Amino acid sequence: MYGSEGIEQSEAAPTLLVVDGANVVGSVPDGWWRDRRGAAERLRDRLVRRAESGLPGHPGPLEVVLVLEGAARGVASVPGVCVEDAPGSGDDHIVAVAARAAGRPCLVITADRELRRRVRESGAEVAGPRTVLGRGSA
Repeated sequence: MYGSEGIEQSEAAPTLLVVDGANVVGSVPDGWWRDRRGAAERLRDRLVRRAESGLPGHPGPLEVVLVLEGAARGVASVPGVCVEDAPGSGDDHIVAVAARAAGRPCLVITADRELRRRVRESGAEVAGPRTVLGRGSA
């Protein structure tokens, strides 16, 4: 497909992967509560691999947004993963980020039932933390 200037454009925008950082980090009892920011950094670094390789049903590369709140705020973005600090409610910010997908695939990673309901209303797909963590590992 070509744009108005004759430059080839991608036929489909990459899936927007939105990760509920607090929920995913909290799903593994590995001592994250002693160093919330460090746990968020480890999750961010894991997500870099997912951004490149993709996930089942969502081939890479993915556009990844990791949403953080509370004591985990302040983690820097890295190539492949954009980190956004929620200014208030993490759930509200995740809903707003998912709404930005408008017309392209969006997958939200969370186990929070109410958040799952809210993002599904905006047309996003939802999956649990194991989708990005793998089986039983942090």
